[in-house]
Order: sequence, then structure tokens, then C-alpha cells
Amino acid sequence: MNSIEITYLVTALANAIAECVSADCLGLLSILFSQLGDTLGTLALIESNQSATQNGDRNTI
Repeated sequence: MNSIEITYLVTALANAIAECVSADCLGLLSILFSQLGDTLGTLALIESNQSATQNGDRNTI
């Protein structure tokens, strides 16, 4: 899947969810998915940093 297809998929998913839930629920889902994305990004960075450190790369965070 390329980046354009992924954005279409995310938009379609958001529209499908929006049709099924209330505005209050949409707000809550938005916050939850934002937190999920932030946490996944943090975990990915930590994992990458640990792998680089184990491989002797000194240019890590």
C-alpha cells in the first residue's frame, strides 16, 4: 500500500466511524487514537534507539 492509498483508507475509516457514533463519542475516540499514536511512536523510537545502541551506533538519542 502506498501513502496515498493509506490516506484514503484512513479517511474512509473515519467517515464510516463518524456515521455510527455521536459527536461526543467521536471526540473521545479522537483523543484515544491520538494517545495511541503518540504511545506507539514513543515505543518505536525507544526500540530503535535500543537497537542502535546495541549495534554500536553512537548517534542515538
